Amino acid sequence: MTDQPPAQASDALIDARRREMAVEHLLFGTIRFVAQRHPELLDELDGSLDHLWDKAHGEARDDEGVREIARRFIKSLHAER
Repeated sequence: MTDQPPAQASDALIDARRREMAVEHLLFGTIRFVAQRHPELLDELDGSLDHLWDKAHGEARDDEGVREIARRFIKSLHAER
């Protein structure tokens, strides 16, 4: 539970979602830019996914789910080449 009133909690979730979307866009664009100049980057990232894990605890934790999202990003970048 949170000590914030529902409206403030909702605003915090909206802000967090917006930040996540902005960071995702900027990071994806950066990876695209670098991968165009260094195509081996995508293979390197793909090979690193075994080390990627979900920070959640308990039943909410889904390491493979997080890895699958990363795989989809990498796959879409491979398709742009």
